[in-house]
Amino acid sequence: MRLPKTPLDLLDLDLPRGEPWGYAFAQSLLKAPWAWRALRPTPGLLQLIRQDLEVLSLELEGRRREYPLADLGERPPHPAEEGALAALLTRDPEALARVLQAHGPYPFALYRAFRFAGEVRPLERYRLPREDELLGYEEQLKALRANALRFLSGKPALHTLLYGARGTGKSTATKSLLHLREARMVEVEPKALAHLEDLLERLTLLPHRFFLFLDDLSLDPKEESFHHLKALLEGSLEGPPENVLLLATSNRRHLVRQTGENPLPGADPTAWDELQDTLALSERFGLVLTFPPFDKTLYLKAVAHHLGRSLTPEEEREALRFALQKAFSGRVARQFARSLL
Repeated sequence: MRLPKTPLDLLDLDLPRGEPWGYAFAQSLLKAPWAWRALRPTPGLLQLIRQDLEVLSLELEGRRREYPLADLGERPPHPAEEGALAALLTRDPEALARVLQAHGPYPFALYRAFRFAGEVRPLERYRLPREDELLGYEEQLKALRANALRFLSGKPALHTLLYGARGTGKSTATKSLLHLREARMVEVEPKALAHLEDLLERLTLLPHRFFLFLDDLSLDPKEESFHHLKALLEGSLEGPPENVLLLATSNRRHLVRQTGENPLPGADPTAWDELQDTLALSERFGLVLTFPPFDKTLYLKAVAHHLGRSLTPEEEREALRFALQKAFSGRVARQFARSLL
C-alpha cells in the first residue's frame, strides 16, 4: 500500500479540508490491494485488514507528530473519506468493509465522472453543460431524462442511441444527465471497446448505477469490437450488468461506416444475412432518439439563446455568414455567440 511519507507527497493528492495526513491515509485505504475483495469480505480478509489498520494507525500518529499540518484541501470531505478515516482511528475492519460496500473502492468512491481507455481514470474536473443549453430538442431531452430517471431509481430502462447530424447536441444531452442526483458516467474511448468486459466486471460489483457513454460511435462490421458490442447489448448470456445503462451517440443510424449495396432478401442470401447482422447492432438499443439538423430559424434562435438577448439585424446577417461554410447547428450557434461575447 503506497503511503505519503513527507508533506511534499501530499501535494499531488486531491485532499479535502481537514487534517491532511488523516485523509491521505484514508484515501490509501480506499486504494488498498484488498479493497475490491472487501466488497465481499471473508473472516480471513477481515483479519488481514485489521492487521493493516493497526500498522497504519501507528504510522499516521508518527506523521502527525513529525509534520503537523493545517488544511491543504478546499473541498468538503466525501463520506467515504470520513468513514475510512473513522475506521482507521478505531482499527475496525468491519466498519471499513461497510464503507467500501456503500461507496466502492477508489476512484469510484470519490468521483462521479470517469474515462475508460483500458484503465479507469477519474475526471476530477469536467465541463457540465447547463440544463438549458440545448434548444429545439425538448421532446428528445424529455425522453432521455425520463429513461435515465427510471434507471437511477432501479426500474427497467432502455439502452439508448442518440442519432443525428453533427453539432446538434447529442453529446451535450448525454453529459447533461450528470445533473441528476446519484448519476455516474464512464466515457469509453473507441480503442477501449475490446476491453469492455474488464470494465463491466468491476462495475457490476459496485453499489452505484453507471451510464456507460459511447460517444460518436462508428464501427466497421469486420472489427472485433462491432461483434463484441452487439453481443454485449443483448446476444450474450451475460449481457450488461443490471447497474449499467449504455448511452451511445452517432452520426450514423446503424452505427456502421459502410454496409455496401442493399441486397434483396432472395437475391443473395449470404449478402442479405450479412446486412441483417450489421443492422442488428442499432436495433439492440431500445430507445433511439433522433436529432435532426437545424434550419435557419432555429439556428438564429439558438444564437440569441446563448447570448441571452435578441439579435440586431446586422448580427443576424453576421450569424448567417458565419454558418455558410459550416452548417446550421447548435454547435455553430454557440461558437458564433462566443465570438460576440
